[in-house]
Amino acid sequence: MSLHLVTAPQFSNMLGNLERWLDKAVEHAASRSFDPNVLVQSRLAPDQFALARQVQIACDTAKISVSLITGKDAPKHPDTEQTIAELKARIASVRSYLDAFEPGDFEGAEGRVLSPPALKGRSIKAADYAAGFSLPNFYFHVSMAYAILRHNGVPVGKLDYLGRINLID
Repeated sequence: MSLHLVTAPQFSNMLGNLERWLDKAVEHAASRSFDPNVLVQSRLAPDQFALARQVQIACDTAKISVSLITGKDAPKHPDTEQTIAELKARIASVRSYLDAFEPGDFEGAEGRVLSPPALKGRSIKAADYAAGFSLPNFYFHVSMAYAILRHNGVPVGKLDYLGRINLID
């Protein structure tokens, strides 16, 4: 399986799911007559990152991973989002970046040696980085965002998490 297939399109797809969960959060808040932006600072535990930070890290993991693997510059975001609309704008920006990648951008990348900032000066092959670090890290933060929303009553379920699946008819 190619690094393109398991990174850029999959990151974009899951971030699209996350956008839809945020839409459901806004609808849920409207039906319960509360400001949906209170969810932005919600967390599952006192020592856990809030929803905003979970979304920021998921976005950063996606864009930085693809950037490192392909050698292309990623967009920068200042981590200042305070509203669901701002989180959705960040997601849209990252998805736009990811959707511009094609399989050819990843040619020869499997064995490329990377030194991601998160590994503090250590190196790793791109395929190992994707499989052993960036994908698990991305899914962890997306899952935490899902769990925070679900914990706060937002009606999301497994099919919302999975989103679109490319079935053969």
